[in-house]
Amino acid sequence: MATINHKELIKNHMNVVTIALAIYHLESELERELNFRGISFEKHDRLYCLDADYSPLFAQVTWRHCQTIAIASIGDAIKKLKALGRNWALYSIGNHRRAQLIQDGLPKLNQEPVPFLADKPKHPMGGWTLLDENSIICSLHTTSRYPLGAIEFVENKSVPPSRAYLKLWEFFTVHCAPPTPGTHVIDLGASPGGWSWVLAELGCKVTSVDKAPLADLVAQSPNISFLQESAFGLSPKQVPDARWLFSDIICYPERLLSLINRWMTDSNVHHIVCTIKFQGQADFVVIDQLLAIPNSAMVHLYHNKHEVMWWVTRI
Repeated sequence: MATINHKELIKNHMNVVTIALAIYHLESELERELNFRGISFEKHDRLYCLDADYSPLFAQVTWRHCQTIAIASIGDAIKKLKALGRNWALYSIGNHRRAQLIQDGLPKLNQEPVPFLADKPKHPMGGWTLLDENSIICSLHTTSRYPLGAIEFVENKSVPPSRAYLKLWEFFTVHCAPPTPGTHVIDLGASPGGWSWVLAELGCKVTSVDKAPLADLVAQSPNISFLQESAFGLSPKQVPDARWLFSDIICYPERLLSLINRWMTDSNVHHIVCTIKFQGQADFVVIDQLLAIPNSAMVHLYHNKHEVMWWVTRI
C-alpha cells in the first residue's frame, strides 16, 4: 500500500476538483487512463485527487465538485455533513477511528442486497474522507447513488451457470431499461448461458449463439433457441427481426469492434450491449473509437472485472 502523504494532500486540497475511487486491483488502469487523458493526479490509498472535472472509466465511483470543510469536533463534522445532504459514504485514508465515529453519527445507509430491477435510491449519495482530524473533503455530486458505487444483489444461486448474469442485472437495474417481453434478442457467445437466462426471464425471445452448449437448466427455457455456431459466423440476415444484440464474447476489442460495425451496418437491431474485455492493458484507442459511435456510452460496472460495458441505442 502506498504511503499517504497527508500534508501534501492538505496543502493541495484547494486545487482538488474531482476525487476518483480506483477499482480494487485495477489501480494501474486508472493511472494509465489519467495519463492517456493528460490529467495529473495525486494518489492517497485508492483515492485519486484530480485538478480536472473528469469522471474516469476505471473508477468505482467519482466525487465531483469537491469541497473542503473545517471541523472542530466529531459532533461538528456530523452537523455540517448533515446540513449538506442526507446520505454519506466514507472512504477512510487516515484518522480511521475518528472518521468511523463521524460516519456512525450520520444517517445509516441501506447496504442490504437489492432485488433485480429494484428502484434506484431516491436520494443522492455523497462521498467523504478526513484529510486530517480537523478537515473533511467531500462531494454531494457523485456518479453513483449506491455507497462508494457498490451494488450487491439478492442472487439466484440455483439456475444461472455462472455469476456473469450479475453484469446484466446491474446494467438493467442501474443504467438502461431492459427489453420488453416478446422482443427478439440475440445473445452472441452465450455459453454457458447466464445472459440468455436473464433475457429469457424477462420474457424475451432469445436466440443464443455459441460453439459450446448452454447449461442444461438454461437450455430448457421455452424462450431460448440455440444456434451452435460461431458468434462471428452468424449473419445478421439470419435474424432480421432481432431488435437487441448482446455480447459477452471473450475476444480482442479490435475484433469485437469489427463485429459491432457489421451488425450496425447489416442488421435491424436497435440496441447493442457488449462487454469489452481486455487480455492485457486496456486499449484506450479502441475505447475512444467505440465512444465515437453516436448515442453510445461506456461504464465499468461494479460486477465487471478487467472489462467494461459498452452500449448504443440506434435512433
